Amino acid sequence: MRKHYELIAPCHFGMEAVLKKEIIDLGYEISQVEDGRVTFIGDDEAICRANVFLRTAERILLKVGCFQAETFEELFQQTKAIPWEELIPKDGKFWVAKASSIKSKLFSPSDIQSIMKKAMVERLKQHYGVSWFEENGSSYPLRVFLYKDRVTVGIDTSGESLHKRGYRTLTSKAPITETLAAALILLTPWRGDRILVDPFCGSGTFPIEAAMIAANMAPGMNRSFLSEDWQNLIPKKCWYEAMDEANELLDLSVETDIQGYDIDGDIVKAARSNAELAGVEELIHFQQRPVSALSHPKKYGFIITNPPYGKRLEEKENLPALYREFGERFAALDSWSAYLITAYEDAEKYIGRKADKNRKIYNGMMKTYFYQFMGPRPPKKKVGE
Repeated sequence: MRKHYELIAPCHFGMEAVLKKEIIDLGYEISQVEDGRVTFIGDDEAICRANVFLRTAERILLKVGCFQAETFEELFQQTKAIPWEELIPKDGKFWVAKASSIKSKLFSPSDIQSIMKKAMVERLKQHYGVSWFEENGSSYPLRVFLYKDRVTVGIDTSGESLHKRGYRTLTSKAPITETLAAALILLTPWRGDRILVDPFCGSGTFPIEAAMIAANMAPGMNRSFLSEDWQNLIPKKCWYEAMDEANELLDLSVETDIQGYDIDGDIVKAARSNAELAGVEELIHFQQRPVSALSHPKKYGFIITNPPYGKRLEEKENLPALYREFGERFAALDSWSAYLITAYEDAEKYIGRKADKNRKIYNGMMKTYFYQFMGPRPPKKKVGE
């Protein structure tokens, strides 16, 4: 019988509902939704499928414990009580890769890390009957969250963060992560058969993520995951099956109208190169073009973009003119919708229109706003069109 686990999927703050829907669509049951993470139930196959298919999760953690600890002695004893021998083989490499603490009495990440490591060593020494661990086998890095003295412990199954899809080798000055770009696209009513234009495309993240969604391309198809080496927990067959499923669902013959523009020709070249690495270059049209030349002959399109927000003082001076220009070009696009993420507080003022919706989103530690300007819905297509 297959063993069922609780799996934790961290995500960008504010994107929990998008990730929750993705997990349900994959066929798994949600057990908890908290700020910045969604916990769900799944087996070894779920670990593989979640890593391969989830567009908005940052990583997939195998939850191994949850307990109260207000002192280091409690942390030690509770960590030691976890049956680590069921998870980590004798030659396994194990350490606490990251510890974060909010509103808890134990707040020093380095102390939390070393005490938990010590407790694990004690437990495994007793079980394996050794006094020293070579740690030359597969890696089992831990991630630990403390919130109000409640400790949640997970083993990282992903390795490199899931936003690293394997296609973005070249980036522009202020790149948006692939997971956040995918989450923002999924927040809009855009679908693969609709028009999408990004007039500030930078290294191409929005158009590439949109093309991957349109082609039903699994975001983890072109990369590897740390837990592929865990022969004690996940049969290789599960990984092969997840990749086979991803290949079967892929449809690169889909017709799209996805366009990315940038004023910088070198950046456009980088975006093309990234799209090629992602395998979606045929689905996107990239072009060197300033925002003043933003236009499209058709109705009911979408603009989804991450315009400059002037981190440096000299760039800030150009923002009013840039956003005003964007507002004028958008106003000329009959019946279009626009969605933009920016940290620029005066965006609406210079665009010349109040957003229909505005969400506060943390991009890393930076507070940004996701302005949503809704256009009218297109008329329903008649049968046969």
